[in-house]
Amino acid sequence: MGEPILFTGGRIWCPTTGDLEALVVDDGRVQAVGEDAIAWASTHDHRTVDLAGGFLMPAFGDGHAHPLFGGLEDDGPQVRPCRSVDEIVSEVRRYAAANPDLPWITGASYDSSLAPEGLFDARWLDEAVPDRPVVLRAWDYHTVWVNSRALELAGITTDTPEPRLGEIPRRSDGSPLGTLREWGAVDLVLAAAPPMAEERLVAAVERAGRGYASLGVTWVQDAWVEPRELAAYVTAAEQSRLPIRFNLALYADPRNWPGQLAAMIEQRDRVRALGDTRLSANTVKFFADGVVENATGALLEPYTSDPGSGMLVWEPELLAQAVAAVDAAGFQPHIHTIGDRAARVALDAVDHAAETNGPRDRRAVLAHVQLVDAADHERFHRQGTIANAEPLWAQLDDLMTVLTQPRLGPDRSEAQYQFATMQSHGTALSFGSDWPVSSADPLEGLSVACSRQTLERQPAGGWIPEERLAVPSALAAYTSGVAHQAFRSAGSLIPGYDADLVVLDTDPRDLEQPRDLDRVTVLSTWLAGECIYEGDQQ
Repeated sequence: MGEPILFTGGRIWCPTTGDLEALVVDDGRVQAVGEDAIAWASTHDHRTVDLAGGFLMPAFGDGHAHPLFGGLEDDGPQVRPCRSVDEIVSEVRRYAAANPDLPWITGASYDSSLAPEGLFDARWLDEAVPDRPVVLRAWDYHTVWVNSRALELAGITTDTPEPRLGEIPRRSDGSPLGTLREWGAVDLVLAAAPPMAEERLVAAVERAGRGYASLGVTWVQDAWVEPRELAAYVTAAEQSRLPIRFNLALYADPRNWPGQLAAMIEQRDRVRALGDTRLSANTVKFFADGVVENATGALLEPYTSDPGSGMLVWEPELLAQAVAAVDAAGFQPHIHTIGDRAARVALDAVDHAAETNGPRDRRAVLAHVQLVDAADHERFHRQGTIANAEPLWAQLDDLMTVLTQPRLGPDRSEAQYQFATMQSHGTALSFGSDWPVSSADPLEGLSVACSRQTLERQPAGGWIPEERLAVPSALAAYTSGVAHQAFRSAGSLIPGYDADLVVLDTDPRDLEQPRDLDRVTVLSTWLAGECIYEGDQQ
C-alpha cells in the first residue's frame, strides 16, 4: 500500500470528529488524527502531503446513481445540452449522418419539459432519420422518445394493447405517438434492439468511475443492475478497470418474481468470489412507483392535472413478500419511492420484513423520497430505514415548474424534498445524484441542498427555505450518511476507517452564500490512501 502519509498544512474536517490539525494514513486506513497523528509521525517513517491551505475531508459517496447509463451517454447523439425539440432533431440528424453504419441510433437524455406534457412525436424524429430506428431516453430514464421505424420494429401499432406497467400515449386516431412511458412500454422497443457489446459496457463503467474520481467520489450505489450489466462490472473488475468502489443493486421485476431470487444470490456469490474490494452486489432494487413528471408517481390523493393517482409497480402485498424474501437472504432492500403512497407502501414492506425475519441491521433504503406524508416521517427512524435524497432536484427548475408543480398542485408542491424535516425526526439521511438523470457532482447537489436555489440564485430566499440544510449537515449526508447506507467503516476520519479522502480548494463552511458551493474545486481524490485523481489529470 506504500509508505504512511501525514496530511498537514491545511484544514482537516469530518462530520463526526470536527476540525483536526493533522491526519495519518497507513495501509489504506486512517491511522491517527489530530495531536495523535503528530505524535505518531514523530516516531515513524512517513511521507508528508502538504495541503497548502486546502480543505481535506472524507470522500463523497453517491447513494443512488446509474453510472453505467451515465458512461454510455457519451456514445450517442449529444441531446442533453439541447434546449429545444429542433436542436434535438438536428443533433440526431448530425449523429446519424456521421455514423451511417449503425443499425440503431440510441442516445440520452433529453429534457422532457421541451414538449407539452412531456409528449414527443415520432414524426419529429422521422425528419432526421426515417430509415433507421431511433431511441432516445428522457432525463428521468422512465420515458423514451422513438421514431416511426422503432415503433414498427417493436410491433407497436394502433392495435397494441396498453402493456402491464407501462403506457403508450396515442394520437386522436389511436396510433402510437412516439413517447413510451415506464418499463412495460419501454421494454417493447428495447427488446427489439440488438444487444450491446460487452466492451462498450465495460468502457462505460471505467469512464464513469474516472469521472466520479474527478468529483471527489469514491463509492457509488449503482441502483439498477441487470445480468448483462453485472457481467460488465465483473469483467471490469477482472481487468482491473474499476477506478472506484461500486455496489450493485440487482433489479427485481414483479413480472418475473419470485423466480429471480435464486439467480440474484448466484450473482452476489459471483461478485464475492472475485475478492475485489472495489465491487460488491449486496443490494436489491425495487421500483415502488414511477415519476411525477409523467404522472406515474404513486400518490395518496389524485393528481391535480391528470386522472388517477399514479402507478404502483408492485402490488403492496407482493412488494412486502419480496422485500421480506431478499431481506431474509441477507440483501439490503433499496426501494424507489417518489410519491407519498409509494413511500407508505415501501415502509409497510420494511415493517413486514422486520415482522417476518426478526430484528437485524437491515438499513433498508427509500430512494428519492420526493413526497412523504407527515404521518410517515417518524417511521424511518423507528425502522432504521435510510432516506436517500437527490438534493439537486430541490429547486424551481423547468422540470419542477413546467411538469411537476402543475401535476401536484400548490399544497403538495410545497411539501417536496423535506430534508430538514427528515433530520428533525432523526431519519438517517444520505445523498445521491441519480446520475445521469442529474449531475453527478456532489458540490452541485450540496449547493441546492443548502440554498434551495436555481443556478440563477432564484428565488432569493430559497424555495421552501425551512427545508434548507446547514453546510455541515449536508456534507454529512454526502459522506458519513452514504457510508452508513453502504455498511462501510468510512465517511469519517476515525482510526481504522478506510482512507477515502477528498481535498477541496475551499472550506465549504466559509462561503457567504451556500449556493456558491458549486464553485468549490476538487484538488485531489484518494482511495484507500492512494491518490486516484489530482488536478486535471485523470
